[in-house]
Amino acid sequence: MKTVAAAILTTLAFGTAHADEPFILSSPELTSGQSIPAKYYWNNFGCSGENARPELIWSGAPEGTKSFAVTFYDKDAPTGSGFWHWSVYNIPLGTTGIGADIPKGAIENNTDLNQPGFFGPCPPVGRTHSYVYTVYALSAPSLDLPENASAALAGFFYNSNTLATATLEVIAGPREE
Repeated sequence: MKTVAAAILTTLAFGTAHADEPFILSSPELTSGQSIPAKYYWNNFGCSGENARPELIWSGAPEGTKSFAVTFYDKDAPTGSGFWHWSVYNIPLGTTGIGADIPKGAIENNTDLNQPGFFGPCPPVGRTHSYVYTVYALSAPSLDLPENASAALAGFFYNSNTLATATLEVIAGPREE
């Protein structure tokens, strides 16, 4: 129920698909506001997870949607600007979710590790971080980002073409040494 309520609030803030169908992002493996299971943690920087990417499912994209983008962001990273763990765009219209494999034609751009791909959470020892998955319903059928585009630059393109967003916020940590 928390996931649906959060998605409805997000939809009210950023747009709706139809009056009776909000734009919703959910996961059969994650619950909004709850901890990310350890298997989804990155296997580096002192974390020992499997770096598994959870399945994400969305519905209720607004009329006029032509493609999607998805991001995974740590808003509590001690960088002054958060930390982008994943960014993928040119997800074809008709796609209603993403799992272990990205859809044909979709492109992963650079994360804040300066390389494309997904890497799971790994909060610092003793700290809890909030992580946000976001799906963007885009007005463009595809985006022409430069090769090796940063997540920040991709975000500029996403936000310039966004009809609506839906989010799923989860937490990770605190972990011990």
